[in-house]
Parts: sequence; C-alpha cells; structure tokens
Amino acid sequence: MAPRHEQRGDQHRINDRIRSREVRLIGPTGDQLGIKPVPDALRMARGLDLDLVEVAPGANPPVCRIMDYGKFKYEEGQKAKEARKKSTNVSVKEVKYRPKIGKGDFETKTRNVLKFIDQGHKVKITLQFRGREMAHPELGSKILDDVLEAVGPVAKVDTQARFEGRSMTMVLSPDKQAQEALKKAAAEAEKEAAEAAAAEAAEAPVADASPDDTSPAVASPDDTGTDDTRTDDTATDDTGTDDTGTDDT
Repeated sequence: MAPRHEQRGDQHRINDRIRSREVRLIGPTGDQLGIKPVPDALRMARGLDLDLVEVAPGANPPVCRIMDYGKFKYEEGQKAKEARKKSTNVSVKEVKYRPKIGKGDFETKTRNVLKFIDQGHKVKITLQFRGREMAHPELGSKILDDVLEAVGPVAKVDTQARFEGRSMTMVLSPDKQAQEALKKAAAEAEKEAAEAAAAEAAEAPVADASPDDTSPAVASPDDTGTDDTRTDDTATDDTGTDDTGTDDT
C-alpha cells in the first residue's frame, strides 16, 4: 500500500517518515505489541490498510501506533474546533435601554439580560441619552439600578456605571456561585414538595363504598313485565292490522 498523508504540515511522523530503526509498537486496538523494527511495524500497518504513526517521539525507543491517520486527524480537528468554540463562546453581549423606557420594553430587555447571564456571557448595559435627556443622568442611574435589582441574584457588577459619550454603561457578569446556590435551593424545594405530596397521599383516608350506594338499581319485575307486555301487544296489534289490510287488498 502506498504511504498516505505524507504532507509536511502533519504534526506526527508517519509511515516512511519515521526515522528510528525500531519502535515500541501499539496495535490499532491499544494492545502492546512490544519493540519492533520499523520495517516490520510498517509491514503490519500496511497489511491492515492503516498507518504507522509516531505518537511519542521523545520516548526511547519512540512509541508508534497503528491507526487510520486520516480519521485521527479529523477527530483531532473536531476536538480543537470544539475547544475554540468553548473559548470564544463567552463574549460580551449588549442590551440597550432608554431613560424613558416603558415597563413592557424594560421587562423584555431584562429577560434578555438574564438569558445571556444564564448562558455564561457578560452583558454590557447601555443607556442611550438623546437631546435634553443628557441633563437628567439620574434617569439612567435609576434604570441601571432597576436592572441590577432584577438580575442581582445571578449576576455581579464587573464595571460600575459610567458615561461613554452620550451613553451610560455598566457591565455585568455571571455570579456562578449564586447561580449554583439557586439551582441547589430549587432542587431541594422541589424534593421537599414531592416528599410532602407523597406523605399527604399516604395519610389520606380511603373512603369505604357503602353497599347500598354501589348496588345497581334493580327494576321491579312487575314494572318490567308490564312494559314488555305492553310493548309486545302493541307490536302484535299493529302488525296484525297492517297484514290484514294488505291481504284483503
């Protein structure tokens, strides 16, 4: 089999690029195969249509493993991608308010702040002033105080309120200890509620059904017979009259 993945950008020496005369060989399933001459190790790898990869070049002798190097590179790339994603996933989100914001808009924006905090992001709160609103910074301070009061149980202030041009800003970050404490308290409360409900259900008396209440109502034989007789007689009379009329005709 022709050597594969021989590009210079590879981080590992593989196949014919391995310089040692002998290596400590690991099989494709992780089993230790002992110290082997490189030609023998290569022959074994190619016999399985796999690669010989030097995984510990600093060892004496170097450690090589038989594996599918293309698959290995792909999996390593995916792991690196996930690591980068996690490292860059925590970013600073911005939520903008106005000094004269309505109650509904305030609640909507504050829910977004809580959502970002819960996702682990920092949040920059920005108060945008326009025109004569700059003369009333206390309006902005009141909004920031209200936001902080709403998210206080799960967030903390990273950067205190300050002016940036015509805006007042404040940066919040997740308070992980507070979040964990809230989750723990919620779980305990849920457990206690479930236990209380179970205890209440166990102590509740079981009502005995009365024989009179559960017995189905039985119709009187006389009533039943009267009804059946009346019904049968009526049917017979009607049928007889109709049949006689038909026959006469």
